Amino acid sequence: LGLVGIRAPPRPSVGGAIAACKAAGIRVIMITGDSKETAQAVAKDVGIFSLGDPIEAWTFTGKAFFALPEGQQTALLRSGNLVFCRAEPADKQKLVRMLNRLGEVTAMTGDGVNDAPALRQAAIGIAMGIAGTEVSKEAADIILADDNFATIVSAVEEGRSIYANMKAFIHYLITCNIGEVVAILISSIMGLPDILSPLQLLWVNLVTDGPPATALGFNPAEKGLMTQMPRGYGEPLLPPFTMIRLGLTGLYIGGACVGAFAHTYKREFGIGFWELLDWSQCSKWAPAGGDKATFAAVAAIAARDAPASAVDATAAAASAAMGGLCALFGEKSDARAKASSMALSVLVVVECIRAFCALSEKQSLLAVRPWANPYLGLGMATQVLLHCMILYTPAFAAIFNLRPLRKDDWGVVLAWSLPVVILDEFLKLILRWRSAKQTAQAFAQR
Repeated sequence: LGLVGIRAPPRPSVGGAIAACKAAGIRVIMITGDSKETAQAVAKDVGIFSLGDPIEAWTFTGKAFFALPEGQQTALLRSGNLVFCRAEPADKQKLVRMLNRLGEVTAMTGDGVNDAPALRQAAIGIAMGIAGTEVSKEAADIILADDNFATIVSAVEEGRSIYANMKAFIHYLITCNIGEVVAILISSIMGLPDILSPLQLLWVNLVTDGPPATALGFNPAEKGLMTQMPRGYGEPLLPPFTMIRLGLTGLYIGGACVGAFAHTYKREFGIGFWELLDWSQCSKWAPAGGDKATFAAVAAIAARDAPASAVDATAAAASAAMGGLCALFGEKSDARAKASSMALSVLVVVECIRAFCALSEKQSLLAVRPWANPYLGLGMATQVLLHCMILYTPAFAAIFNLRPLRKDDWGVVLAWSLPVVILDEFLKLILRWRSAKQTAQAFAQR
């Protein structure tokens, strides 16, 4: 008389994969045709049930589960990891339908013919590539080439990383476009000269924005990506806080461009911001510096009823001075070209810095390795080189109506650009706090 025990142990990687699922907020429900004792033993072995879990309360035969009141069934399906034993093909379909009605994103794995209907109904049907039947493969959305559950978890992480990179790409471009729109809108509403020409805006949108935005698609997986709660079906790509974040950053970018433009007139030509707002009336201004004496003389001569010839001569001198001052605002003037060059440089540099901040949606720059995405460094270098090409190459500078910047000009550009890092870090801090609070609440509900 002999007794033989046969056991097919789970793969070593399954336990770690189940643990990763729990950390990521993914519940694992096992449905099997085996006996209750066998199902519970396997569930404990791979970590579906942890020490202290109410194993008996979370293990059901298909028939016993569907005999429960509907409200209790719903509460159990929302509670945690479950095990269904002695399940029939129809039970699998019912469970998938119930999970779908509850708003869960259901991924169903299977290899047999009787799994095909449930694979078809699930949001993501996953068939086994080695042991699976052709019927199950036809019904599934994904076929596992190695029949390994850990591969599914790796795919989830890769999918989350791709989605995060897609968001980084979209958010970066939206922020940059908001900044450009805000700059033009502010200058138009306040009556300033056009700070950027249509050709300059096209250059930024079609050329310099491209390399950093493309490089963001190669960001590595963010730290803590697999400890975040899964996205729901209805989660928008731009939730309210993200829209506020993009709007505030875009407002700063646009404001920095306008500020750099106005600051250039003040620093280079002595024209203050309030005077710049009234630039269309430049012919009526009292000129700056020594020319004020000319206008004082005009007023004094006119007040003493001086001969018309004296008044005319003095007025002619004042008019010539005013003509030179108004020329500073001409569309092709050196002054306006220099101010536009500063505004465009701020726009390019601040967008370059914004791309660096987009290495991680939530993590601080202090916690992100700058070399984590070498393609982003290459993209940022390309962006700056392209901008310098149109600044310092005479032919391109003439086409874009720009003037080369001095070393001290670049210091001013950085002074207007770097504060976007402080703003972004503050918004990331708020986002981390909100995410931690939401994740804690979601895990507590589960």
